[in-house]
Order: sequence, then structure tokens, then C-alpha cells
Amino acid sequence: MSSLRLPKRPNKAFETRLGSQGFTRICGVDEAGRGPLAGPVVAAAVILTHPTLMGRIPRGLNDSKALSQETREHLLNEIFDTCAVGIGIAEPEEIDRVNILNASLNAMARAVQALPLAADHALIDGNRRAPLSIAQTLIVKGDARSQSIAAASIVAKVTRDRLMVEACARYPGYNLSQNKGYPTQAHRGAISHLGACPIHRRSFAPIKAWYC
Repeated sequence: MSSLRLPKRPNKAFETRLGSQGFTRICGVDEAGRGPLAGPVVAAAVILTHPTLMGRIPRGLNDSKALSQETREHLLNEIFDTCAVGIGIAEPEEIDRVNILNASLNAMARAVQALPLAADHALIDGNRRAPLSIAQTLIVKGDARSQSIAAASIVAKVTRDRLMVEACARYPGYNLSQNKGYPTQAHRGAISHLGACPIHRRSFAPIKAWYC
């Protein structure tokens, strides 16, 4: 089986095709924070082009994981200046209640609903539909293929990172500003020593094993 060949950078192919079908408010949707042991999952929705927007797509859009923190911060400012942006959050309590997949999809839906323009089509990163009534296209590895999803991945990543830096001040000892809640060895050690704090996900196996 041949491997999927991705473009060197995300492009506008999906957006252009949907535009030719009559869709005018196409948003890319992505999330950040499915894997950490602590903190929320954050989703973002971004409409890159629309007659009411500035019409300039920020240069250098890419999967947020392929960009430096400095580049992500710079692009975030451009995205907010030129695009329509919505953000949705699912807190740890919801993650524990409905599981991380459903919480992520809920956050995606909230991000789309938070857009200042009502989207008529959503490009969703992944292979699961969000609980939305509008048309959706599911794109595996979408943050590396669609410019709209790449923009959403940047917004979601930077927003979540900032929330974890704020959480670090409230819950010292876990170094959340550095590990962002991911299960590093040092983070696991801190949980073993200090126990779980209020933003740890108690349904996740390591926390469940240590704390329950």
C-alpha cells in the first residue's frame, strides 16, 4: 500500500472546490490537547476568506506542530487580524464525563458556533463528524492539507498553551507551563508526589491508576 503523499504546505484545494459548489463561508476546524493528562481540550474554527473579511490569507500557514512557538504567535496575530475566528473549550470535567473523543468533537462544534460569521461548511481535521447541522468534510491530517484547518490548528494550539501557562500559576509543582499537561516523566513524577490537581483528567489511565 502506498503512503499518503501530503503537500509540502497546506493549500486551498478543498476550499476552492467547495467554493465552486456554492459555499461561501468555509471554516477549518481543529483541536489541541487530546493527549495531555491535565487541562482542557481547545478547538478553533477559522474562515480565511469572505467578502466581509480583509481577503488576505496569512503567509506561512502550516500544521502548528511544524512551526516554532515564535512563528505560531506571529501567525496567530495575523489570523485574528484578517480572518473570522471562533474558539471552543471542553474542560477536564467534561472530558471525564463523556470521554476525550466526544469532548473534542463538542469543543469543535462550540468553536464553529462561536464564529462571528455563520459558517455554511466545515472542514474537520480527522475522521469523525462534529455535532453540527451544517455540511462537513472530514480530512485526515487536515492540518497539513488545508489552509483553513492549518490556521485553526495554530489558534487552538496557542490558545491552549496560554491557558496552561495560566494554570501553572494556580497549580505550582507540576511545571504545566513547560509540559502543557502532557505525560512527561517529570509530570508523572509530580503527580505521584503531589497527587492530582483539579485540572487533571481523572478518567485517563495514569491518573485513574494513581488516584482512584
